[in-house]
Amino acid sequence: MINNFSYRQLLLAGILFETIIFLIFFYSKQELAEVFRYSARYSGRLSLIIYLYCFYKFYRAFLIKDNLRRVKDLVLIFGVLHVIHFGFLVLSVYLNDLPIIPVKVTGGALAYLMIIIYPFIIEKITNQIYHLIYFYYVGIVMLMTYVARINGEFVGAEPEIFHKIAFIFLILVFLKFGYTFYKQRKNFKK
Repeated sequence: MINNFSYRQLLLAGILFETIIFLIFFYSKQELAEVFRYSARYSGRLSLIIYLYCFYKFYRAFLIKDNLRRVKDLVLIFGVLHVIHFGFLVLSVYLNDLPIIPVKVTGGALAYLMIIIYPFIIEKITNQIYHLIYFYYVGIVMLMTYVARINGEFVGAEPEIFHKIAFIFLILVFLKFGYTFYKQRKNFKK
């Protein structure tokens, strides 16, 4: 069904979702710091869904040896929406005066850089392993975020059942796709 929508329509829908997320918390929370805390939290969940869909579309394109045009459009949308999420996150950290631990944010910073650059180089990549590095690295950074949440390491954010479900689902996706990629490893271009 999503295949029937144009890149522009999907991008506008994503931006609309991000706007709705922000407006819900803008009108339901008293403090601006809480608005951005919750906007970042739920925008991140939207990003997880879009990431998983992008990974799935890459997986499907890989299996049928299709071009990555549609995947490129989707990862570009993911990139734009994740930059919006980053804006919410930065404002949440700033307004809530949350501590920044450089060693912990380095991995996330690299993931953000990859998210921004990947859509512009996806069609230039000839070795499939680099696509996998992108998808698995970004996913592992998300996974580690859920591990930290489950362990109660986020100030102002109690562990929720969503974090456990997202963690388990990501692991299952990694294993399922990884097993298929392993079986099809002869299709990786060197």
